[in-house]
Amino acid sequence: MKVKQFTTEPLEVNCYVCSSYGEAIVIDPGGSGRDILQFIVDEQLLIRAVVNTHGHGDHIMGNGFLMEATDAKLVIHEADAAILTDPQRNLSSFMGREVTGPGADRYVSDGDTIAFGRSSVNVWHTPGHTPGSICLVGEGLVFSGDTLFAGSHGRTDLPGGDESQMQKSLERLAQLPEDTVVYPGHGSSSTIGKERRSNPYVQEVLT
Repeated sequence: MKVKQFTTEPLEVNCYVCSSYGEAIVIDPGGSGRDILQFIVDEQLLIRAVVNTHGHGDHIMGNGFLMEATDAKLVIHEADAAILTDPQRNLSSFMGREVTGPGADRYVSDGDTIAFGRSSVNVWHTPGHTPGSICLVGEGLVFSGDTLFAGSHGRTDLPGGDESQMQKSLERLAQLPEDTVVYPGHGSSSTIGKERRSNPYVQEVLT
């Protein structure tokens, strides 16, 4: 699996294009999506799915543009599906750019698999930041969305957030092998081992 990272506005969201043998998925396309599409075209990739780790506006702004350009299907956990089309609930109305869709084509649950090329990622339901937050795990890496950050974790004080659920999600992620690479929704990449040693929120759930 090859991973290409884009950092998109307005809130410096990390978007990832994961590819394998000419097929790919796009994870959390923020911003306009134009730079992402140019990469897809240049690499001649067939996009199997656009996957949202959760439904907040900064992570979904590029959904419609990329779906129209590539005919990809939109994937999200059912618990976050309703906020995709509601700019108040997905918080985009507070970012100065209302996002009102499109809706999802496929709902995923814990344990589901998303396949592309000769690779796949497993869906882990990791609520806490939002009720439908997911992480995508596979091939020695995890796309952690706004659940786990380098040295921190996603906010739980926004609508739908839950600190106790976040702690359970962090505890689960901390059980991954130490050399698992963490690709978060914001900020720099890390490893599970580094977070176990230096992230106070992960250390708290392990004590």
